[in-house]
Amino acid sequence: MLKQNSENLKLYRLIDANANRLKEGLRVIEDIMRFIIDDARLSAEFKKIRHAVTACLQSNKATTPAEIINNRQIQTDVGKKTIVSEAKRSNILDIFLANCQRVKESIRVLEECAKLFDPQAAQSFKTMRYSIYHLEKRAIEKIAKICNNKYA
Repeated sequence: MLKQNSENLKLYRLIDANANRLKEGLRVIEDIMRFIIDDARLSAEFKKIRHAVTACLQSNKATTPAEIINNRQIQTDVGKKTIVSEAKRSNILDIFLANCQRVKESIRVLEECAKLFDPQAAQSFKTMRYSIYHLEKRAIEKIAKICNNKYA
């Protein structure tokens, strides 16, 4: 476990914010695959990654999940304001793409943070990140068809 100091408490906040962002984004994507695309296999693959993220976070060698949550400081978070681009979506493809980007960015942050205390977790996050790249490519064609969009 990491020592209880102000730098590590800030690291816990960083981990917490990105873990939440990652899992929320995966859930949005998973539900798009399940309810809109009707693709049980893609939905299950995104769900598998979401559960793998949870397992990796729970085996965190730096701290406990409760300790991370206890260091959450939503009231004083300087970046919690919604930006204009987050409030605008035109179709399901926009929602999918925004959440894929959110997921990829968040998992990269967790991968980098894990290098400080758990190289095995860092490698797990990296493996998951590449799986997400692959799944994103497979899913986008299906979503583009629904949106009558030639994105793919």
